[in-house]
Amino acid sequence: MDPFLALLLSISSRLDAKEVSDLKFLCKKEIGKSKLESIQSGHELFNSLIEKQMITSGKATFLEDLLKRIGREDLASQLHQFIEEGEVNAPEEQPDDNEKLRLRTAIRVICDNVGRGWRRPVRELGLSEVKIQRIEAASPFDLREQLLQALLEWQKWKGRDAKANDLIKALRVCHLNLAADQVELELLKLNG
Repeated sequence: MDPFLALLLSISSRLDAKEVSDLKFLCKKEIGKSKLESIQSGHELFNSLIEKQMITSGKATFLEDLLKRIGREDLASQLHQFIEEGEVNAPEEQPDDNEKLRLRTAIRVICDNVGRGWRRPVRELGLSEVKIQRIEAASPFDLREQLLQALLEWQKWKGRDAKANDLIKALRVCHLNLAADQVELELLKLNG
């Protein structure tokens, strides 16, 4: 699966009908009137822009600008980050299946048990301030989503070196011992 197309599909699913209509209006010069009339969704519009080579997996400033113009800075930021940082890690750079399960479990438990103080352990894990600010801007009113995206970003960044134990260690350094205990308990249940 092409990660860029998956991102475009995700962006499309977060657009409402008015936003799609506004995007179509802004694309009148790039896409003919008859073609625009047949477009009903964001991914259909994106497909037309890909066909016209207005957007590619390495060049999406046109789409980024469109998203900003309709007031969807969150989606523009997500697109910009993808272009800037490139595709997700290749499979050989990912943790093994057992560690992926441990990480998914740890991330779920952390999201359930850490609130406003989520930035401290994320900083302890080494995520940059720029990435943290982008994550906050993408979901300004949803702390759980911010934490989830930050932990997923960390996991992507670390690749094969991402370990559930690193998450526990970061929680303990930040004196979030109850959350760390909960993660350890869930991981013990995994091992049966």
